[in-house]
Amino acid sequence: MAVQVPDQPAQLSAKGGCAVIADSTWRNAIARQAGDLSVRGFLADYFSTPEHWDVKTSATRVLRALNGWCFSQSRFVTGGSYVSSLSAVVFRGEEAHLFHMGDTLVFRLRGAEFEQLSRDHVTDLGGYRYPSRALGMDGSIDIDYLSMPLKQGDIFLFTTQAVRGTLLPSDYVQLIRQNASDLDAACERLAHFASERALDRGYGAEAFCFQLVRVDRLPEPHGEPGFQRYDTLPIPSEMEPGDRLDGFEVEAVLSRNAKARVYRVRDMERGTRLIMKAPSPELSQRNAYLEHFMLQHWVASRAKSPFVVKVVDPPRPRRYLYYLMRDVGGVTLDQWLQTHPAAGLEQRLDIARQLAKAVHSLHRRELLHQAIRPENVMLDPHEQVVLIDFGACSRREDDMHGEAVRLAREVGLSVHSAPEYALESQVSRRSDQFSLASTIYWLLSGELPYDYPMTSLRQPAELSQLRYRSIRTFNPAIPKTLDAALKRALSPQRALRYRRLSEFVHALRQMPEEADSNADTANEASSRRPIWREPANLWQMIAGVLLLLLLLSWWLN
Repeated sequence: MAVQVPDQPAQLSAKGGCAVIADSTWRNAIARQAGDLSVRGFLADYFSTPEHWDVKTSATRVLRALNGWCFSQSRFVTGGSYVSSLSAVVFRGEEAHLFHMGDTLVFRLRGAEFEQLSRDHVTDLGGYRYPSRALGMDGSIDIDYLSMPLKQGDIFLFTTQAVRGTLLPSDYVQLIRQNASDLDAACERLAHFASERALDRGYGAEAFCFQLVRVDRLPEPHGEPGFQRYDTLPIPSEMEPGDRLDGFEVEAVLSRNAKARVYRVRDMERGTRLIMKAPSPELSQRNAYLEHFMLQHWVASRAKSPFVVKVVDPPRPRRYLYYLMRDVGGVTLDQWLQTHPAAGLEQRLDIARQLAKAVHSLHRRELLHQAIRPENVMLDPHEQVVLIDFGACSRREDDMHGEAVRLAREVGLSVHSAPEYALESQVSRRSDQFSLASTIYWLLSGELPYDYPMTSLRQPAELSQLRYRSIRTFNPAIPKTLDAALKRALSPQRALRYRRLSEFVHALRQMPEEADSNADTANEASSRRPIWREPANLWQMIAGVLLLLLLLSWWLN
């Protein structure tokens, strides 16, 4: 069991406070782990969900993810299973939200009224009661949900099924009300009397557990004074260099499109330069897009990697809807390649490895970037890669419902997009793997892996007609192992690519020594190769012969 109340007013207003209790078979070590992990995991993940998600959406998605993890882990253990009952109450604003599965108990004491809020999910077999619904018991979970208004002085009691039959409702009211200001002492009294009753009836009290939560104060009717939620802020109007907003001065307009505005701004107090991204003023009534814009902010703040653009907390309260990012101060990958046409293979491979780490960091957070392309890859003055632009970024689970594909197509596909986007089929992390490999292929060769544009695909049958072009055709210095790795990551069939991106990242790390030896071998081979074996030279010879024949025919005539 645990209680967590955020210290930050913004998070407290958006997510509220939370109390959780989990109960499992205490005699089984694996089940005990399930109960402990469920409580810790729920609190950690619930308060990490996007700020604009409501309580029900946040808690339900977290519980389903926990259930899926527990159910999958049970297949790999013997002598037990990751199954646990769980009840959680989120206190936000003037409402309480109960999420329940299994046989844990939640009561509310309001004045002299003592009411059970949770519903027992149990089955009687041979005189024993077993949970009929619990976390990790099945691949899908049915979660009881109840919302209720709060009143100042409400007391919530969380306890375990083992306590049932030891204390009467009147006992609970009396023991809690003896000194309602000291909840720890009240829990001790409950545990003491329940244990005595259990011993009198001949059974132990090892699984007894009590947790009390009291509502001392409710927020103001219109929220905490001086605080405004992020999703209720107005959209900034169109800005030009020299305009000011929340203490920032616009220095340059970096991007204007149908959905967003990107500005380089200077903090007038601190003198630092930042990147500000705000929704397009034309979309002020598009709630679906505004929700995704706030998701972008959450994604960027969740991805903790030096290779992903960093979100900066505003130094002052925001009065408008936008978010701030670190100013990379570099150039895009395609611009860098134009200014460094003679960059060596190892230098390009280093950029490729950094980009792979950036994508991998997003995948570890269950996020899909969906727009990996040269113009979204920045290189700072020290040639460190920074992945930017989360306009098409999506949660991994959204691909199950087609939301991720629709978002990517709405933002716009590129020549590096995986074929499943054009075919509007299911996407996954392997789709990002394709885009990453295509970008690396272009970085190393200046060409694309297929001569047929992926965005032109219309039927799945067309995938069988695609033929991978070996990168060694354009750059013989590329080692065969890297060519094979790229070919697999760029397979038109999503299921044939690497199962995990880490496998492709590992393949990129194995290149340097082999690349050098292959470069020498390629140079020697090219010096020994007959002139007629080079395609360009062969066509030049044929053209010369035809020209000579044409001149002879004119001379003879």
